[in-house]
Amino acid sequence: MSSEHTDGADVPPLTEGIAPGTADDPEIGGDEAAVVTVDGIEVSLDAGDTLIDAVEAVETDDYVPALCNYDRQEIGPRSECRTCMVETDEHGVVPACSFPAEDGMTISTDASAAAEARDVNLDLVLSDHNLRCTTCGKNGRCELQDAAIEQEVEEPRYGVLDDRDEYEPIDDSSSFIQIDRNKCILCNRCVEACNDVQVEGVLRMEGSGQDTRIGFQNDAETMEDSTCVSCGHCVTVCPTGSLVEKGIEDATTIPLPGFTQKNSVGKTYENSGETKGPMTAKKRPENRDTTEDAQPDGGEPVAATDGETPGGRTASDDETNPGGVWSDDGGEWP
Repeated sequence: MSSEHTDGADVPPLTEGIAPGTADDPEIGGDEAAVVTVDGIEVSLDAGDTLIDAVEAVETDDYVPALCNYDRQEIGPRSECRTCMVETDEHGVVPACSFPAEDGMTISTDASAAAEARDVNLDLVLSDHNLRCTTCGKNGRCELQDAAIEQEVEEPRYGVLDDRDEYEPIDDSSSFIQIDRNKCILCNRCVEACNDVQVEGVLRMEGSGQDTRIGFQNDAETMEDSTCVSCGHCVTVCPTGSLVEKGIEDATTIPLPGFTQKNSVGKTYENSGETKGPMTAKKRPENRDTTEDAQPDGGEPVAATDGETPGGRTASDDETNPGGVWSDDGGEWP
């Protein structure tokens, strides 16, 4: 995608400073390759690998979810959810996603202390999550749902969000992305994708403790008022249905008469209806020389007349079938 934008009044700036808490992942991993043992199986690791790389390389005795771990595009690890706890002979129970692999380490995924830690932490994540999966657009494609099924969770020990009636409004104000913070597990993937990979500086984690939430760098209340350029990268890395692409937010829901995610939450920030045009600059045909255009047969150039491009095509022809090189050199929004 392009990060260049026109000078139009409706185009937001992309120059906000990136708030602390992003783009500052600590260095993880050691400088040397290592061989570790996971549930009795030796695994060779490259320099810089962590214990989760070893765990994912073998069929472990117990399931290790690692919900906030993304392991691609240099996003994380942030070690936020702690659902990947394993026991080591050398250091006790540690988070596998962020603990550096050391040569000779022995890892147990089925140790009782590690299994209990994973269960407790998964229940804590579930307790802060909107568990109405059947009306969620990520139903069947949700990493948290997968983990709960694998761990055979029937009822989270710390209750569920619905018990506390603390729903945040759904942010449906953007034409491209819907945010439902009631499904956010605070993994930070979206913030890192926005700030560290796309370098757009739109999202941030704000607040602290139980008030921590996804926010915007420009202090906007809604996605529509943020500086989002609609690249959609945050959506692709979200492990749950907290960030979804508009148009498919109900793609995998199971129809229940009169019941949707929106009316179950109670309040929604809707789009204002103000036309802003695409937030990401649309590719446009480069300006051509309107005075002459070489002929395919090598003949004399043909001068263009007002309102007509060389070769007899009109401006509207170029808009619908440009057939040329595109650029994003600015101009009016369509």
